[in-house]
Amino acid sequence: MADPMKIRAQMKGDVAEVRILMGHAMETGQRKDAAGKAIPAHFIQSMTVDVGGKRVVDGQIGTSVSRNPVFGFKVKGAKAGDKVVVSWVDNKGDKRTDEAAVA
Repeated sequence: MADPMKIRAQMKGDVAEVRILMGHAMETGQRKDAAGKAIPAHFIQSMTVDVGGKRVVDGQIGTSVSRNPVFGFKVKGAKAGDKVVVSWVDNKGDKRTDEAAVA
């Protein structure tokens, strides 16, 4: 199971700045282990982010994203106390959802 996500959401004026650290191995399937065998692909395929009950990100991710990816973006119309809900699904069917509040 993947590590919990670290989500930071802070108001800067009238915009919420959101940063998300996703703990995931993000294997491409092209690396080899010590025995020379290919390490199977294991990567996040899709992610969603809801802020205050509204979907603000609905994205697709691939093998080109590094291990433990970090995503950052700004959201207009958010306010302090709004719930930020981040979810992802990987190519093996593993899922994770975490949430935080806008400070």
